[in-house]
Amino acid sequence: MSIQELESEVSRLSQPDLAAFSQWFEDFVADAWDEQMETDIANGKLDHLARQADEHFIYGQLLKR
Repeated sequence: MSIQELESEVSRLSQPDLAAFSQWFEDFVADAWDEQMETDIANGKLDHLARQADEHFIYGQLLKR
């Protein structure tokens, strides 16, 4: 199915079906995002951000002294 066909079908949904589809799609996108984050974390793609957060935390603790 092409994007255009999908758009056409979605535009013909009743309001209750559109609401149900919207909820399903929101959940689908959220699950895909979670899965991508888990993959990125497992592959170390966010390690630099974790190190940076640790550095900022330590710096903040040093300023409190």
